[in-house]
Amino acid sequence: MSVIKASAPGSIMVMGEHAVLFGHRAIACAVDKRIYVSLAPRKDRQVSISSALASYESSLDQLTPEPQLSFVLYAIQQVAATLSSGFDLTIESEFSHTVGLGSSAAVTASVVAVLAKYAGDELDSFALFERALSVVHGVQGRGSGTDLAASVYGGLIAYTVEPREVMPLSGLPPISLFYCGYKTRTPDVLKIVERKANEFPDLYRQIYRLMNDTSEQAEQAIQAQAWDQLGALMNIYQGLLDALGVSDHSLCDIIYTLRGCDNVWGAKISGSGLGDCVITLGRTSDLPQALADKYEEIPVAISKKGTQCDVV
Repeated sequence: MSVIKASAPGSIMVMGEHAVLFGHRAIACAVDKRIYVSLAPRKDRQVSISSALASYESSLDQLTPEPQLSFVLYAIQQVAATLSSGFDLTIESEFSHTVGLGSSAAVTASVVAVLAKYAGDELDSFALFERALSVVHGVQGRGSGTDLAASVYGGLIAYTVEPREVMPLSGLPPISLFYCGYKTRTPDVLKIVERKANEFPDLYRQIYRLMNDTSEQAEQAIQAQAWDQLGALMNIYQGLLDALGVSDHSLCDIIYTLRGCDNVWGAKISGSGLGDCVITLGRTSDLPQALADKYEEIPVAISKKGTQCDVV
């Protein structure tokens, strides 16, 4: 068989962080920064992986652990028994894994796609998503799959975990993304929030319901292209993230500085919080120098292309 190549876009959360884990609505989009995976068949049963995170060699029949490649190796384990021979896997990225653009989801979608093709499976988008989500759950035990849905389907989507729904949305005006310089792992943030929620369970359930209501209204604003309303809803959702306890000084510094700029309708955390990125609706031409000196702006645009896979 010839070389199999796949790519998947990174993604960002627009709305729905945390609440989506409890069955509430989320909005996410694929971005124009992609991860590329190529699979070259071998004649033996060896697996060789080359990536920025780690170089790896092992037998397909007894894969040795490598924490830096946990999602990749879990995906391989799922299909190892059905493969006639090993392969060389190369993973390349247009963005750093330290920046919250859903790198794990994009890698997982791409790897699952090339492995399915190598095994002779034809997966549509839904089947690819479900198989990739089983990898995410197998590695970290939980996860809504919102970033994965954006990577698989592309574009701007509204998403619900159960019952599963991925709904394409019409699009957004220009967005901006700012990285605060550090990131707390999502599972660690979730544990912190869970501890706080155990102290005030009724209040936290009400916060999640308000998050859902805000996301649903944001979905309507997007469909109506009411950008000032969407920006106001983003600011409201940020207040609810503050209430969860996932904001901090650096994130607030970025958010409130950007809200004071012209041509910005709204600004909020994108992702689980306690570091990582802030998303703004609109682009500012008068970014304060103090902000530019302290934080990294990541150029992004929404990508309509989801996961793609071809034999070359």
